[in-house]
Amino acid sequence: MMPERISFDTANQLQVPDFPIIPFIKGDGIGNDIWPAAKRVLDAAVKSAFHSQRKIKWLEIIAGEKSHEKTGQWLSDEALSLIKDHRVVIKGPLSIPTEKGIENLDTRIRHRLDLYACVRPVKYLPPIFTSVQHPEKIDIVVFRENIEKSRPHRSIKLLELLKSELNCELPLSRAMGLKPMSQEKIKRLVIKAFEYAVENHRKSVTLMHNGNVMKFAAGGVEKWGYKAAFERFGHLIISEEEVFEKYEGLVPDGRVIIKDRIADMIFPEILLRPGNFDVIVCPDLNGVDMSDTLTARVGGGGMMPGADIGDDCAVFKTTHGTLPHIAGKDVANPCSLILSGAMMLDHMGWQAAGDCVRKGVANTLGTGKVTADLVSRISRGEQVTCSRFSRIITEHILYQH
Repeated sequence: MMPERISFDTANQLQVPDFPIIPFIKGDGIGNDIWPAAKRVLDAAVKSAFHSQRKIKWLEIIAGEKSHEKTGQWLSDEALSLIKDHRVVIKGPLSIPTEKGIENLDTRIRHRLDLYACVRPVKYLPPIFTSVQHPEKIDIVVFRENIEKSRPHRSIKLLELLKSELNCELPLSRAMGLKPMSQEKIKRLVIKAFEYAVENHRKSVTLMHNGNVMKFAAGGVEKWGYKAAFERFGHLIISEEEVFEKYEGLVPDGRVIIKDRIADMIFPEILLRPGNFDVIVCPDLNGVDMSDTLTARVGGGGMMPGADIGDDCAVFKTTHGTLPHIAGKDVANPCSLILSGAMMLDHMGWQAAGDCVRKGVANTLGTGKVTADLVSRISRGEQVTCSRFSRIITEHILYQH
């Protein structure tokens, strides 16, 4: 069969052909090392799960340093159109341009394509050593708002307005930032998180916010989040209060708890009782802190998958930088991109292949043959190259499935 693009049906459901065209952005720095490793593993997983009945046709999108060298553009409109038209894309790390006026490339992709949900599943994979007790209880998916960014301001007119309208005495030396937060954007993020929770049989969704301090902005996460959840999923969800008042703390079968936590309370709680959380919904800055904190507790950025997801398309990507100091040395850990690829396969409805990827990674870690960043954190670890590591994963997928 001829390869085809992924599309949507009349009910706005993703339609994935058996031979889909999936664009990839190799990325800069270690992207040249980890992309071939990830591709090898993903192709093996699809082959193991579906044999010859399904196969991905890969299409390269040029972006980042490679694009700048060829065209003078870091990220072209053509590249953005290809992402949008093909619906599903996988991407390595891109450099942050240092030229004045050039926007961060990941930010530009998110904003231009309205990829409003940054999704990061954080789960411990043994036998990696961590400094916390019971890391195996960490299995949390963070949904971070991706579009509404804080804005720095030094405007004298704004300072004068605040003084006249709100009676705020602010010296001209004062630094300020504006944090926009809108009802529509918070609601759609919460709905996306609950869709995920329901589809993946998660037990709870927690709204993280600073409503105790920023009542009108961050407080909206709580107010608008509860409203959106009960409007859309009222028959499937239950409040934390109702669980304890009517069901003695036991969640009825088939229901998802909705709860909220203030930011400075949730951090110690995820350390002491991580099993109390399944899905956490966060504003932008809280989401960065939350996902990075959780990642440090399960093995570091090299093990963290992620995706930027909107209503029209999704980009599955590494959550670390380009690491130019080790680029080209075949020593990088490809797991962030490989596990993001597993998320991509799940998103496509190819969960059997996604499971093959995760099982292959877990089995390989169990052998102790790992990349340089992990070798000191595994008992009797043996250092292997990035390419060798991916081949071992592939062998587990193809021959020990």
